[in-house]
Amino acid sequence: MTILADKTVLVTGAGAGIGRAIAVAFAEAGADVAVAARTQADLDETVRLIEATGRRGLAVVTDVMQEDQLQRLVDATVAHFGKLSVLVNNAGGTQPRPAMQTSSRYFTTALHFNALAPFLLSKLAAQAMVDTQGGGSIVNISSRSGDMVMTSMVAYGAGKAALNMVTQDLAADLAPVVRVNAISVGGVDTQAMEFVMTNDALRTEYETHTPMGRVGQPRDIAAAALYLASPASSWVTGVILRVDGGTTAPAFSISVPPLEPRS
Repeated sequence: MTILADKTVLVTGAGAGIGRAIAVAFAEAGADVAVAARTQADLDETVRLIEATGRRGLAVVTDVMQEDQLQRLVDATVAHFGKLSVLVNNAGGTQPRPAMQTSSRYFTTALHFNALAPFLLSKLAAQAMVDTQGGGSIVNISSRSGDMVMTSMVAYGAGKAALNMVTQDLAADLAPVVRVNAISVGGVDTQAMEFVMTNDALRTEYETHTPMGRVGQPRDIAAAALYLASPASSWVTGVILRVDGGTTAPAFSISVPPLEPRS
């Protein structure tokens, strides 16, 4: 399949898990892929997998929380490949934390990592897409935590809810030359879900309460990203696509300490 033949894609958070799966799937679909993360060794392995498909890969060590590094990332991608066609904002994530234990710093960091950084990179990438290709596509990796009530997820949920609105508002601003969509991801077998995957009771609870009866795999998200990035979705923008096994409520709960009077 060459649905992305000769396109150039940039994927953040591509050192492992969902980001790596997306990068490799896009290469299999014919794209050259620049990958960004903070760890060189992880990126090198992703590039090896990209190049095994016959396409070109580029590793750019990047901390998306540093705005100057975002510009360097886009510049490096365009300098190496000559163009930019697609951006996948996959970098993000915040560990669960009970609301009463969430500080202003923790909350602010969650908003920056999950919403502000993708917004800033999207602006830079959109301009590069128009300059080199006349347009393009942006895919944001969001989470069902952004629209589903969950305990211990106030910071992460707020960050992903903000990303959902960034997606929809950017789509309106950038149409028709750059399409902007997001994937609202359910529980996927990545490092973030290790505490579920390694606990038989929690995994059974998750699978029992998920209509499709299983934990998601990174390839499930990669397939959705491929659709949203490709010409197959040329009349789709501003969409938050749920890929979550059909869940309508949390498939498991995280206990929080009760709120009690201070002694």
